[in-house]
Amino acid sequence: MTTSAPVTSSDFVPESFDGTAWSGIEPLLRALLDRPVRDRAELERWLLDRSELDAACSEAQAILYINMTCNTEDKAAQQAYTAYIETVPPKIKPLAFELDRKQTALSRDLGLDSAPGRGDRYKVLVRDVAVELELFRAENVPIQTELSLLSQRYDQTVGAMTVEFDGQERTMPQMARYMESTDRSLRERAWRTMSDRRLKDADAISDIFDEMIAKRDVVARNAGFADFVGYAFKEKHRFDYGVKECDAFHRACATHIVPLVRRLDREREAALKLDELRPWDLAVDPKGRPPLRPFEGGRQLVAKAVATFDRLDLRLGAMLRSMGDGSNTHGARQVDGSRAFLDLDSRKGKAPGGYQYMRDRSRTPFIFMNAAGLQRDVSTMLHEAGHAFHSMLCVEEPLVNYRTAPIEFCEVASMSMELLTMPYWGPAATGGQQSTAPCFYNDETDLARARRHQIESSVSILPWIATIDKFQHWLYSKPKHTRDERRVEWLALDDEFGHEVSWAGLEPARAAAWQRQMHLFGSPFYYIEYGIAQLGALQLWLHATEHGDRSAVEAYLTGLRLGGSKPLPELFRASGLQFNFGPEMVKRLVDRVQKELETLPI
Repeated sequence: MTTSAPVTSSDFVPESFDGTAWSGIEPLLRALLDRPVRDRAELERWLLDRSELDAACSEAQAILYINMTCNTEDKAAQQAYTAYIETVPPKIKPLAFELDRKQTALSRDLGLDSAPGRGDRYKVLVRDVAVELELFRAENVPIQTELSLLSQRYDQTVGAMTVEFDGQERTMPQMARYMESTDRSLRERAWRTMSDRRLKDADAISDIFDEMIAKRDVVARNAGFADFVGYAFKEKHRFDYGVKECDAFHRACATHIVPLVRRLDREREAALKLDELRPWDLAVDPKGRPPLRPFEGGRQLVAKAVATFDRLDLRLGAMLRSMGDGSNTHGARQVDGSRAFLDLDSRKGKAPGGYQYMRDRSRTPFIFMNAAGLQRDVSTMLHEAGHAFHSMLCVEEPLVNYRTAPIEFCEVASMSMELLTMPYWGPAATGGQQSTAPCFYNDETDLARARRHQIESSVSILPWIATIDKFQHWLYSKPKHTRDERRVEWLALDDEFGHEVSWAGLEPARAAAWQRQMHLFGSPFYYIEYGIAQLGALQLWLHATEHGDRSAVEAYLTGLRLGGSKPLPELFRASGLQFNFGPEMVKRLVDRVQKELETLPI
């Protein structure tokens, strides 16, 4: 048997390949199925060719998704995405299952893991494919298509939400600016306007969600699971933790973080001189100072983010700079037809949230967000840039499966950038002189306010993560629950984990607050990852405070370069982190955060 070096390039997929056309995809899939594979070298060639086909198909879907979310009112983009989802993936999945069977048999028969000099190169790949084989059921394919279309309906419903306020039509992200106004009556009026608009679609969104829960339960039972909880853990390749560890995280948040968050709420209430804190009082500056306005528009956001990363590490700045200047493109292509990398500003018809999507064949990232000039937009930009860095550091990896990592570590890549960049949001000294590059904050007081906001957010988000995760465990373990039972459970969780605010007279808005968490709709059970990753990011931040930024960045880059080629705990270890989200770790990090907050005045 051959012991030659592994193949690293492929010309299996033609340059002219159209990944949205089944007529072009099917012959290549069947060619892989029919190809004889006689030794490890031929198997490695086969794996690489399959990887390139998977990458090309993935990129085709990515472009359709990007265009659809950039403008949910573009009927052509919506129809193109819908047509693709209805016709192409349902045909790919059965043949992909056959390819998985062939790949598993060949890996076993040809001793893929024992290839000389390869170590455990294929361990993760073999393990992941085995799970896909276990889960596949032909009868689930049309149901999964229906679920994708329901997710699209949710995006369209939320993307269409606008309000008339102060004489202008505004999106929900644009309205968030008013939550920072020092005029309490204005904040309340804006909050109620947004709440009323969301409640208009609350029943329609619940209709979508009811369908989703029922269909996901059927998918799980078809695959032999008692409920969708077990199916989701297996589908997400959660080899290294289970329901017990999630329960421990929930308890840790309730024990160690909720008391801190509620103490901060009481301090805010006292600083604002209020009898009681209301939902519209959570974002305003407690001392009545004007809102932080770190940038205006997407282009300025990018320029300042690039300068921030340059100060932290020139390699990071160079990667973001390569993605362009942040001009709005409204899709995956620029006006001149060239590839776009960024779509940042909020506008009517844009889907909610933010994401980074790697186009796998061209190996180019795309960042989507809804910027409105807020500090939280700075965090989002830095966060999504971290995802892009992760993708860009893995472009040389031959196998598409390894060019991405488990979400729990992908989010370390992004959340760490929110924390490690904090010292550089102002005009940090460079070579003994202040930098003249653009920065988010020139005023030291504003910089301290922004840093405090980031640190508070890094821990206050954890009870919300626990709320959403625990809610999902309840939802899918009791799939036949009524809407009233769901409301009661949600309110109980808010009592357990929520802010110390008064909801008197606002009960319908409180009961429907879960509908704003888009992960519940399009990515079920994808949320605990943020909690695990936030604790990893806080560990890296602690590393930086103790050993310096250079050491922390090197550890960060070491882990990211591995992509998904190692199991999750090994990825954490590569960056000098513990894969631990239990009570001891939570308490240790929260205690450190409290000390840091003591150095930053309200």
